[in-house]
Amino acid sequence: MSIQPLFILLFLTISLSLTAQTSQNIDLKRSELPNGWAISHVGRSLPLGDLPLNMAVSRQGKLLAVTNNGQSVQSIQLIDPATEKQLDSVVISRSWYGLQFSADGKQLYASGGNDNIIWQYSIINKKLILTDSFVLGKKWPNKISPAGIEINTASQTMYVVTKEDNSLYIIDLPSKSIKKQIKLEAEAFSCILSNDQKELYITCWGCDQLLVLNTATEEITATVKVGSHPNDIILSKNGNYLFVANANDNSVSIINRKERSVVEVLNAALYPDAPVGSTTNGLALSADGKRLYIANADNNCLAVFDVTKPGSSVSLGYIPTGWYPTNVKVIGRKIFVANGKGFSSLPNPYGPNPVGKIQEVKYRTADNNKPPSVQYIGGLFKGTMSIIDEPSQQQLSFYSREVYRNTPYTKETEMKAKGQQDNPIPMKVGDKSPIKYVFYIIKENRTYDQVLADVPQGNGDTSLLLFGKHITPNQHKLVDEFVLLDNFYVDAEVSADGHNWSLGAYATDYLEKTWPTSYGGRGGDYDGEGRRKIANNKNGFIWDACKRSGVSFRTYGEFMMGYKPTIPVLQNNYCPTFNSWDEMQEKDTARFRQWRRDFDSLVAINRVPQFNTIRFLNDHTEGMRRGRPTPFAHVADNDLAVGLFIEHLSKSPIWNESVVLIVEDDAQNGADHVDAHRSTAYLAGPYVKRKFVDHTMYSSASMLRTIELILGIPPMTQYDAAATPLWNSFTSQPDFAPFQSVPSNINLQDVNIVMNEWQRRSEGFDFSKEDAVPDLEFNLVLWHAIKGSHVPFPGPRRAAFIKPVQEKDEDD
Repeated sequence: MSIQPLFILLFLTISLSLTAQTSQNIDLKRSELPNGWAISHVGRSLPLGDLPLNMAVSRQGKLLAVTNNGQSVQSIQLIDPATEKQLDSVVISRSWYGLQFSADGKQLYASGGNDNIIWQYSIINKKLILTDSFVLGKKWPNKISPAGIEINTASQTMYVVTKEDNSLYIIDLPSKSIKKQIKLEAEAFSCILSNDQKELYITCWGCDQLLVLNTATEEITATVKVGSHPNDIILSKNGNYLFVANANDNSVSIINRKERSVVEVLNAALYPDAPVGSTTNGLALSADGKRLYIANADNNCLAVFDVTKPGSSVSLGYIPTGWYPTNVKVIGRKIFVANGKGFSSLPNPYGPNPVGKIQEVKYRTADNNKPPSVQYIGGLFKGTMSIIDEPSQQQLSFYSREVYRNTPYTKETEMKAKGQQDNPIPMKVGDKSPIKYVFYIIKENRTYDQVLADVPQGNGDTSLLLFGKHITPNQHKLVDEFVLLDNFYVDAEVSADGHNWSLGAYATDYLEKTWPTSYGGRGGDYDGEGRRKIANNKNGFIWDACKRSGVSFRTYGEFMMGYKPTIPVLQNNYCPTFNSWDEMQEKDTARFRQWRRDFDSLVAINRVPQFNTIRFLNDHTEGMRRGRPTPFAHVADNDLAVGLFIEHLSKSPIWNESVVLIVEDDAQNGADHVDAHRSTAYLAGPYVKRKFVDHTMYSSASMLRTIELILGIPPMTQYDAAATPLWNSFTSQPDFAPFQSVPSNINLQDVNIVMNEWQRRSEGFDFSKEDAVPDLEFNLVLWHAIKGSHVPFPGPRRAAFIKPVQEKDEDD
């Protein structure tokens, strides 16, 4: 054998060995997520704080700063990118996305969030020292909320764009005075100066435009139409092109700076023509400017393009990251990625676990620090930084395969879901189902262990049980007579994104990045459920999908404020006599009667819509508010309403063609030993299996995928397109026997009369809208109100995340 073949054989042997080693190393870091996706981060890592949203690099490349903007402790971290070690960390009472170094790297400017201030930190001996501030206005509820920050060194000017009053503030640095405020069309996200500092470019998050400011005249001189939800923005190395990430389009717009035109749109998704779901939200260029790295938050990866010739860019592959990458920077040959939710999902068996005696638990509102042992989902998933050496093309090829392995969405799953022939849940959109009417009930905020831990055939931890069979006999009867789902997970963390996930299979980058501020008590509004345009999904929600497919629909309470819908598609498609939230003054059993009256009138004229959404919300409870229903009474009322609903439907003329699907919008208000996202879900109908336990892993998106397949509706996003429908819980042999509800074991008129610590805390809670209550403290109140002050929350314990059962298709 000649030397050359021996060399080739040796090279291939070494290459295969290295690939195998790399694969093994990545598998050790691989983690299943509760939505059916997976992450397998590469490179080295550093711990970050709660929801890191932005990173800034000093011009000299010697310092890297991170702003953590989550629900719990907000902070700024200073990192040495050479040694990959943290130099300092400071807590900031209220913060948000804005972060920028001065030109000499000696000052760091950071957004003070809804305090409506820009903080100036001096960097002295590698420490962050607060030395000054720039006030934009009075604190929240005055609506300003600074976002992106840029510094014009030549004119000693600071530019700040905002997301609440939709403005650009121009500030004179020496005098700290506001020179000018320019109103913008909608919420702004970021801004960047041209290399000569003659122009400032602004991404208008809410109006899908790039705005151009002449820094000399301080006037907006041009606008460029880009994709939906433009956020991060960077300049090419030569300054001739701008790159804009469009979160709602899975895309990046490349703009010729001088011509003010888009010369190319890069598709950052893993498949061409993929629906919404990649959440493209971070950009960075390699040191030579030839490679563009794009952070896809919801695909948990970086997309990589060769942009040597803008207009003729080439896709090079993908790099796996942690969970929800929000930002990316390149220093030398290192790629730094901020992973918003870290490296894994987690159980929360400690739930609202007080530290020591209850009187020792302190909640400091200044920086919103919480007892370290409390596992509230809103602040449970801490961010991480991935540090990745720029990969060779061979490494990039391997990384790309790993990203595809982690991603359940494909064009094939979009067109054909998992299932079996002759199942009532079709595998293809448009195939016939014997089910004609779908009733989709959304409830509020419970975990599996809180309600169903006492069902012996399920995976429950009874020490975490709060509302067992005695309190919820109808829901227990449902899982006994129909199907028990003990491996079901919500896609959301809280109600603000939960109703959007439950009805739209997605939450926008705006919603995911802003709800932690309001839930942390730092100002901000509840923007979900159609209440703010920028928070809505690009292509709408399930009702919009119904309209596009010619499916009739009606809502009872969902996406309603008072008695008016929050989104246009629901006009003339809602029940005007159904009471939505209304400060929880209405009983769910009263809401059932409101639905029944409307439903019976529609049955009488053969006009029952094919798709119906119903809101039964009182399992949220009001804690221990004096004179209001006890937690048991609230949950029992909710349970009875569910039972009465299914009984009435089962005795109606359309039962033989109906199905009921019931979910919680989120699982934030409690503990679960498997995962903080695990929740209850219920099914009922003639084509639902009887006395069956289904351990298959399902999610909120699975519910929507099931509904879509029944009604002949294409998936709305990558999430429902990838989700496993609940076909395993259905049978082609129907049982038309009606359901009989059972009376409540609890007096629904019971009210809180005790005056104690838990009652006093409950009096201060705001129940006027969803999740206006500080949920962490609310959970604590609920646990001790039910269990007693002397009963500590159980722990510690660990449980492995349950991987999905692999089902085999009939035609495989």
